Amino acid sequence: MLRGLYTATSGMMAQQRRHETITNNIANMNTPGYKADNPMIRSFPEYLIQRIGDKPRGTLAPKLGRVAQGVFMEEKVPTFGQGDLFETSNIFDFALVSNLQVEDATFDRSGKYINEDGEFIYQPQAFFTVINENGERRYTRNGRFVVNPQGELMTPSGYRVLGANGEPVQMNGRANVKMDKQGNVYDSLTGLRINDVQPFLISRVENPNKLVREGHGVFKLGEDEEVRAVERGDLVEIHQNHLERSNVDPTQSMIDMMTAMRAYEANQKVIQFYDRSLDKAVNEVGRIY
Repeated sequence: MLRGLYTATSGMMAQQRRHETITNNIANMNTPGYKADNPMIRSFPEYLIQRIGDKPRGTLAPKLGRVAQGVFMEEKVPTFGQGDLFETSNIFDFALVSNLQVEDATFDRSGKYINEDGEFIYQPQAFFTVINENGERRYTRNGRFVVNPQGELMTPSGYRVLGANGEPVQMNGRANVKMDKQGNVYDSLTGLRINDVQPFLISRVENPNKLVREGHGVFKLGEDEEVRAVERGDLVEIHQNHLERSNVDPTQSMIDMMTAMRAYEANQKVIQFYDRSLDKAVNEVGRIY
């Protein structure tokens, strides 16, 4: 009986964390470049149940079957699908559109491909490259940038945007900046090329599932993970005066949230049933009149 209590309790905890993940996605529905998290729920190892105590000597106990010990939410995996673009009036708003490919791989809508050997290959993703106050590189799809008093381009949360030379992008007091889809910088009034403003350093992350969400719309990546700057021929475009919407599906999120709530309530009823059964066992069974 107590095993059932533990199983139902673990189910409630997993559904609570799932609900929190979905509500966080909904809360960031209007955050530019936000990538939705998918909760991954996994069951505990199963155990084989056998009868004991009534088997003939020298024989094996008959098997009754397998039973699981509950579930837990193992991790939250971001979905890096492309979000829609919307136009803004800010010249320092930028959006990335990427469709990076790997040779001999055809990716599905989730950005995954399984080759003939059964190996998973994930679609690479492009990111703006920024650095934090400690000089550590981070990656983001939120291209809503501002200019600080030192003339550096940075995110609203204080991360400086890196240029192709690996240094923070300096605007040098320029307000008439135009960037084409390939990242080349021009003067919007004269149409002449601007050489003292570096184009963005756009990083290609080979396996985006290795990215760890750090907050403020940025991700970090381990030092041993493969990342490099995008090259000519990579299907990546920069759109100025645009921002990328989050890829949260509001309809599916509401459905998932209701599903998590119903599953939570079902586990709650199981616990209430066991509570009533234990109450009868303690207070009524074996009562001496």
